Amino acid sequence: MTTDTTSVAQEGPGTSDEHTTPPAPSSPRALAWTRRRRALNRFCKQYAAHRSGVVGLVVLVLIAVLALAAPLVAGENARSVTEAPGGPLEEPSGQFPLGTDQFGRNLLALLVWGARVSLSVGLLAAFLSVAIGTLVGVTAGHFRGWYSTVIMRVTDWFLVMPTLVLAIALATVLDRSLWTTVLAIGVTTWPTTARLVRAQTLSVESRPYIERARALGGGHGHVMTRHVLPNVMPLVLSQTTLVISNAILTEATLAFLGLGDPIIVSWGGLLQDAREAGAVSAGDWWYLAPPGLAIALVALAFTLCGRTIESVLNPRLGDRR
Repeated sequence: MTTDTTSVAQEGPGTSDEHTTPPAPSSPRALAWTRRRRALNRFCKQYAAHRSGVVGLVVLVLIAVLALAAPLVAGENARSVTEAPGGPLEEPSGQFPLGTDQFGRNLLALLVWGARVSLSVGLLAAFLSVAIGTLVGVTAGHFRGWYSTVIMRVTDWFLVMPTLVLAIALATVLDRSLWTTVLAIGVTTWPTTARLVRAQTLSVESRPYIERARALGGGHGHVMTRHVLPNVMPLVLSQTTLVISNAILTEATLAFLGLGDPIIVSWGGLLQDAREAGAVSAGDWWYLAPPGLAIALVALAFTLCGRTIESVLNPRLGDRR
């Protein structure tokens, strides 16, 4: 009996399983980051289950790596006309896998350099378009009355007008540069995003927790930034990937029409150079096919990624498909 009492006294209350001190509760910020990591992991697993989305993502990653490594892969002087390594309009060969252009430049190297411009214009123009559309959509859905009526009538006017015609008119008035192309595409392609975001904003603001936030003193800025915008962002993310593909196609169209920057090399600019060199009538397919196929491939990859993101964020939509 004495031995048992002594052993219990030596162990002390702190070593007993029944009296173990519970761990300190995590902070709200740590809990929020934990939930975000879990949501991200769940999103990645669901995205990986879609083969088309994985294929599109792999294609985009490969093209992005080639674009970033253009100086190493293609060389710094690949765009130079005076230092062209071959003759004009040479057919594909071992030295030039895709042939040469009318100046004797390696078309494969120009295709790699053109990826930089096309992807940059697509990303920047899509960011500008989605930013304008999100701002207009959230404010039009939050503020009712005359503001919503006026801003949506302006949106409807942009929807009725052909986007390409507006972009051509804007690119014609402004200087021919890369930023002009980004501005022309960004300020003419936002109405679709605005209408989608407005519809989602109206749906979010009809929920009970928005009324509780207002009853507790939450102002317009608090409701829009802390409650509406986080619930709208999944829709904005999926819409962004679709807008990027349209922006790349629009940039190629503007460059093909001669409204792009003539100094830079882009896929649309290569098509414009091929048209001016008479590649269509001469049957120089190696000058026309690679830029066109590259534009179609990137647009398709972004579309596959956008559709997959939309299916993951909206499972009911994925079931319908």
